[in-house]
Amino acid sequence: MNVRPSALILLDGSILTLRYCYGDTEVFALPGGNPDPGECLSEALARELYEELGVAAEVNTMVFCGEVIWPEVKKETLHMVFQTEISGIPELNPVHTTALEIVWLPIASLATKLLYPNAGKQIIGFYEKSLLTGHIGVIDQPYVR
Repeated sequence: MNVRPSALILLDGSILTLRYCYGDTEVFALPGGNPDPGECLSEALARELYEELGVAAEVNTMVFCGEVIWPEVKKETLHMVFQTEISGIPELNPVHTTALEIVWLPIASLATKLLYPNAGKQIIGFYEKSLLTGHIGVIDQPYVR
């Protein structure tokens, strides 16, 4: 199972996402990525944010974790979502990401968007202070190519 730390970055009722398009399907990913060998999760997340978006990051509390299981490609990923503060203005670095653009998604729109990880309900709950942090189990994540 892969482990992927990702950042929950909040600003004025919105979260920072990276928009990808797979075929006709738009996916809004929380920024993050895979740790390098010997790298802890917070270091990996800060590095990924710097490489992909050119921002310094302070990785804070884990908000939740959950698994995405894709039998179609025999792949499992444990997503660890951390509340993260950034300094600087995020800009895509095409050398380090294939994302099409940065999108600040309003929290109110999360129920209608396909996220990666697909945890809009949990993010809304965290934002409204009604979600207890911790393990949320298997995340319903459709596989798109």
